[in-house]
Amino acid sequence: MSAFDVIAVRKQFPALDEGAAHFDGPGGSQTPQPVADAVAKTLTAALANRGRLTAAERRADGIVAGARAAMADLLGTAANGIVFGRSMTQLTYDFSRTLAKTWTAGDEVIVTRLDHDANVRPWVQAAEAAGATIKWLGFDPETSELDDIAPLLTDRTRLVAVTAASNLLGTRPDTQRIADQVHAAGALIYVDGVHLTAHAPIDARYADFYVCSPYKFFGPHLGVLTAAPELLETLTPDKLLPSTDAVPERFEFGTLPYELLAGTTAAVDFIAGLGGSGSTRRERLADSLRLVEEHEDALRDDLEARLAAIPGVTLYGHAAHRTPTLLFTVDGHAPAEVAGHLAAAGVNAPAGSFYAYEPAKLLGLGPEGAVRAGLAPYNDQSDVDRLITALTTLGATN
Repeated sequence: MSAFDVIAVRKQFPALDEGAAHFDGPGGSQTPQPVADAVAKTLTAALANRGRLTAAERRADGIVAGARAAMADLLGTAANGIVFGRSMTQLTYDFSRTLAKTWTAGDEVIVTRLDHDANVRPWVQAAEAAGATIKWLGFDPETSELDDIAPLLTDRTRLVAVTAASNLLGTRPDTQRIADQVHAAGALIYVDGVHLTAHAPIDARYADFYVCSPYKFFGPHLGVLTAAPELLETLTPDKLLPSTDAVPERFEFGTLPYELLAGTTAAVDFIAGLGGSGSTRRERLADSLRLVEEHEDALRDDLEARLAAIPGVTLYGHAAHRTPTLLFTVDGHAPAEVAGHLAAAGVNAPAGSFYAYEPAKLLGLGPEGAVRAGLAPYNDQSDVDRLITALTTLGATN
């Protein structure tokens, strides 16, 4: 394993030249130059609908195939099981409607209080439309650890939707263990990997469906779902009559955004080049992401300890296994006020509930939510120092 060179990494991000310390990665990372170049090059090249006749058709076809291969390498799955969509939310709505066609009254769907609403509301609404029952899996507000799912599973369970990492609290449930329990009950598991994929090596083969968003890991704005091609073959989405019935294309509606797919491939290649070694891209990705995880966790531990030492600061989320994501409030100051104060000091750490409606509600945070500081590979020690310095000038009180 090579060393992680944060100085070299930072040089690849033009946005950092503006001078802000970015702790807003959980909402969308900054973009490295190679990704922007790939998008621009694709937009200015000759393109056409996919085919093999003209150079423009072949270019489009190659871009799609390349993006499927890249995402399969990142997620450890099959390229012909990669589905692209406008966003994770859109893909989840599409698949919830498709899967709900197989549900009947008395069937059960389990969602969690820990998840982003994009992995809650589509399932709740699809279950209601099918007459199925929704069950809720909670979490401990003190530890932010997810409750045991076993008591909720029955022979009527059809699907469990769970996050691989909370975008609000950073909690990383043991989704492999949950998947084993879900499969033992004869049900499917749908895993929201949006927040986790940027921070750790991923092997999504344990999940029936795993979704993520490239713009969280240096890529463009779109969504990606991976599932076994054999499973996708069993599903029948609503689609246009002339469109192909081949998998995975049967789940992709309209012409794909070729420039965004080229940017996605470039983002995966960028991650593979973050210091990792190996003879294949998959091996380099896993190695690089282990380096990223070590780098980010070290910064998180320092930031967390220093935040905890500031009078009036309350930290939320204390799971044993977490992403580098910290949520906090400051006594006597509204979260938006804290975020505004930090922004004025050139520190981007936004406030809110970040569409994590259920966990914010369970924690009693209210509509204002809290301040979230999320670390990315391009963060360094000076960023942490700037956040702490800015926060201490806020005048936090007990």
